[in-house]
Amino acid sequence: MVKRSRIELDPKVCNGKPVIKGTRIPVSVILEQVAEGVSWDQLLKDYPELKKEDIQAALVYARESIDNAEIKEIHA
Repeated sequence: MVKRSRIELDPKVCNGKPVIKGTRIPVSVILEQVAEGVSWDQLLKDYPELKKEDIQAALVYARESIDNAEIKEIHA
């Protein structure tokens, strides 16, 4: 199980955006890279301070954020 403690929200770090704890790497950067097809191996090379568990934690954090979001229908 991925620990949520790998994600940090601190107003003093990246304006309070969720980051990988102990880094200044925003969760959004990891999600964007994965969405663009960057492999986990490449992410780990590009960001040597990351661990596989950090990438997993970012994905879990995103899923939980969506699960807790209220979705409203948009009328055109």
